[in-house]
Parts: sequence; structure tokens; C-alpha cells
Amino acid sequence: MNKTAFGWRASLFAAAGLQILSASSVMAEEVTVWLWDINFNGAAMAEAAARYSAEHPDVTITVVEMGKADVEQKLQTQLASGVTEGLPDIVLIEDYGAQKYLQSFPGAFAPLNEALDYSRFADYKVELATLNGETYSLPFDSGVTGLFYRSDILAEAGYSAADLENITWSRFVEIAEDVRDKTGHPMVAVDLNNGGLISIMLQSGGSWFFTPEGEPDIIGNAVLRASLESYQQILRTEGIWHPVSGWSEYTGSFTAGPVASVATGVWITGTIKAADQSGLWGVAPLPRLDGVEGAANASNLGGSSWYVLASSPERDAAVDFLASVWAQDVDFYQQILVNQGAFASYLPARDGAAYAASDDYFGGQPVWQNFSNWMAAVPPVNYGVFSNEADAAVVAQLPALAQGGDVDEIMAAIDAQLRLQIQQGGTPSRSGTKGGRAMHGPPADPIPARSPEGRASRCPRADSTAPPPRAGPLSCRRWC
Repeated sequence: MNKTAFGWRASLFAAAGLQILSASSVMAEEVTVWLWDINFNGAAMAEAAARYSAEHPDVTITVVEMGKADVEQKLQTQLASGVTEGLPDIVLIEDYGAQKYLQSFPGAFAPLNEALDYSRFADYKVELATLNGETYSLPFDSGVTGLFYRSDILAEAGYSAADLENITWSRFVEIAEDVRDKTGHPMVAVDLNNGGLISIMLQSGGSWFFTPEGEPDIIGNAVLRASLESYQQILRTEGIWHPVSGWSEYTGSFTAGPVASVATGVWITGTIKAADQSGLWGVAPLPRLDGVEGAANASNLGGSSWYVLASSPERDAAVDFLASVWAQDVDFYQQILVNQGAFASYLPARDGAAYAASDDYFGGQPVWQNFSNWMAAVPPVNYGVFSNEADAAVVAQLPALAQGGDVDEIMAAIDAQLRLQIQQGGTPSRSGTKGGRAMHGPPADPIPARSPEGRASRCPRADSTAPPPRAGPLSCRRWC
């Protein structure tokens, strides 16, 4: 666990091989934040804290960084116990788990409708944090999707960027076959233990695995059927997909391997740009589902948001901090986009210089502006309480889908497994993780309590040389 305080005045020193800043002033109010991934979420929070402290020197923002699973476990265990002492003022929650927390722990989180103008955030992000007319989150990073592709390989097969604009999945398969025949490259990587692409397809059609009332919506769900059929078409077309297992093989397949494209969230941009292939990539809108009225060339995978605990003794300061920086400061969003690659769901940020800039790595495309436009088109859906269980049920049927199984029978099997898992209270299954952030799926439910001795420690090594987040004044302490 890593505790970081962002104060007003500080002095720099080094200890245990770490760069550490020690706060020198005494703060009247302390807002505590729980999060994971200090170099992404923590760095963005550090930038926000530095800006806020310039106007509010009497408030310090203290960050407690843990592994993602540890944040989820600690939050759920303490909420379930009914003990509010020791809870943070602000906590980061992955979007797939939002409704699970809101519905399982009514009254635990503060509604923010009076403090925030939600019309300034992406609709789909607002929807997933709304319950009974109240919205509870400060929407943060988006998982808006796109089709990243190797422009040199596509050009070798005779295709330009214009040929990938607003296509359907059936057209994608046709292009993939042509690319295979002319270049020998498969178009997509497939991990049969991950159902992320089906979830992407499903949301692009404006649907999810559940009704608005939270009941399973599998049998008779035309958009789910179209998603399964589209995925099966890819799996049953020889030579257009490359089998992988796990995150490293998945990313390696398109950054250092033969795969010519990947349809996923905007957060993959940093991984692609680390491959040192400038000028060889492009990004197109996500293909849309065939035969689904209103299907969009846009969807989402992943993302998270900030929540204020209703029991927080510093609730007013926590809300004001989020409202003052995260809900108003356009320049802040330019900084975290440039420095951390954090693509935010705050719509006015699209008008900033960083979002409008072209990117030579992607052939001079205005990548961030394009993603901003696609984000605004993502269909809003309610992920409900049991998205994790739905994902597990889908993954269990992917081998059958790949073998050409009957889609009606596959949907019936998904429905049966999902209902059984719900009846049993949920299962701790996941599709995979990316750098401590889930590739798909909310926190497992229930999360069993563990003793401190049994806790899976995510405390950084004392000799770590990782730099602290870019920020103003900062103090760090580590413990496990």
C-alpha cells in the first residue's frame, strides 16, 4: 500500500531509493483518496491536487494506493461491516462495478447532482452511475473504443483509411480475408478466455446482458444474438484471427507479431506507441453490428470514476475538490492527456489544444479528437449488478462458438449459467487484467475478508526506482 499526500509547501529528499517529498505545513482539512495504479490514476490525482491546493492551502489530498483487487476488497469488506471509520473520502471504482456498489450499499455514497453539471460529461458514463434518479460519480477516464490498425499492412492489401470508416463487422471480415490473401497477416487476435469483444459489440448496439430492472436479458436479446453471430463469423473464417492466451501474448500479437488490427479501448494507445512503429498505425471507428437498428460505430471497454463516501467527515471539501478541478478545469484535462494518456469523459476538454493535435505516430490523424467524437456516440447502458457473472457465462461458451455451435443453444447455456451464478450470489470470475486494471468485468461479489497476514500485498518494493506522479508538493510513505 502506498500513501501519498499532496500538500501546499514541501521539501524534497530521498530515502530507501525513492524520491520522496515531505509536507512541511499543517493542513486544516485532509481529503483521503483510495485508488490503484499510481502512475496513471495517481498521477492524474496528483495534478488535480496541485491545482486545487494553489487555491485552497488549508486542504491536503492524501492518496492511498493499493492494487485494484485490494481497493475493491477493502471497500466492500468495510461497507459490509457497517463500520465507516477508516473509509476514504473519495474512492475510485471501475465502471462495471458501479451499480453493484450502489445497489448493494444504499446510502453509502453521496449523490453529486447538485454539485456537478452532468450535461458536460459523456452520457454513457453518467448513466452507469445513476440509480433512482440520483447520480453518484465524477466520471473519469473513458474506455471508448476504436479500431487500431497497421496502415502499412492495410495499404499493402490496397486499403486506405477511408475504406475503414463506419464499416460493419461483416465488411470487416471481408477486408480481413483480403488482407490475409494479399499479405498473409491475420487481422485480429483472439483469446478464447476473454469476452471483451462481445461486450464491446453488445454495447455498440445499445444493449447489455440485463433489463433495466436487472433481470437477465439473454434469451430473445436480438443485439446479443447479432454480437454472437458477428463474433462467430470471425472465429469461423480461416486465417483471419490469431490465437493468443493472456495479456502479454495479446499485446505482443499486434505490437511485435503478425496481427494487423485490434478493436479495443483508447487506453491501448500507450501500449501501441511503445512499440516504436511511428507512422505505421491508424485508428478508425469501431465496426458496427449488421442488422441492428441504431447500432453505432462506437462502444466502450473499461473506465472508472470517482465516488465520495456519504459518511466522509470531509465530504464538503471532497465534493468541492472534484467540482472545482475535475468538473471545470479544461487545461487540467489537457495535461493528464499529454502526460499520462488519460482520456477523460469531460466533454469540454475536447476543445483544448491537446485534444485537437494531430499525432504523427498515427499518420497525422487527430486521434484524440476522433476518440472524443466517438465517445459522444457511445450508447449508454446500465451494467447492472452481475456483469461479471454474465461475462463468465459468455466466456464459457466461446469454445462452442468457435466450433460453429448453434447460437440459440449457446444463448440458452449463457442464460442458464448466469441465472445459476446469480442464485448462488455471484462468482469471483474475471476475463483478465491489464496492468492491475481489469480488461473486463466488475469486482467479484462477494469478496471474502482476509487477515492482514493473508492479504495479497501490492506494496512497491523499497528499492523501487519508479518516479513519483507528476505533481506539486508530495509526501510518500509506504507500508504493507
